[in-house]
Amino acid sequence: MSEVMDFLLTRRSRPAKLLSSPGPDRATLEKILTAGGRVPDHGKLEPWRFVVFEGAALSRISADIICRAEEIGEDGAKASSPFDLAPVCIMVVGSTVEGTKIPEYEQVLSAGCAAMSVLNAALASGWGANWLTAWIATDKPLLNDTFGLTGDEWVAGFIHIGTCQNPPPERPRPDMEKKVDWVDQ
Repeated sequence: MSEVMDFLLTRRSRPAKLLSSPGPDRATLEKILTAGGRVPDHGKLEPWRFVVFEGAALSRISADIICRAEEIGEDGAKASSPFDLAPVCIMVVGSTVEGTKIPEYEQVLSAGCAAMSVLNAALASGWGANWLTAWIATDKPLLNDTFGLTGDEWVAGFIHIGTCQNPPPERPRPDMEKKVDWVDQ
């Protein structure tokens, strides 16, 4: 079996609470992002983009999340924690392209594939990584004011990347005999 298949069959996200510094350097992040862009994209619409947050930006985001959580009664500590712990966050932003023959759902799936590809590229590069959303991914004031998204953009995921000292325990996986139907006629 190839190393790629070994990776895919054993890949495991690292919980954001286990991530810390250091994180990948810019050259490594550029490779991770390039891999993230190699996804199915019917019509070559590129209905997604990446925003990389590091350093002081992560502290600002964390503070904004805590303030907003207090306003709306959400758990600010839980939502802001990944921005405090991981040294890098790649926000995968989706934006469907109107007026094409490509269905919106295919464009949404392409953005999801981009998020998964970024996650897998980070993990395959030896980093700890976790794909999160939570309420912050749909809160309009945060999306507009903190993350700078426009009205037609949405968050496919926040990919938090850093060093993970302790590998997490394996979690239950699907029983593939119950998830697969074989049809030969």
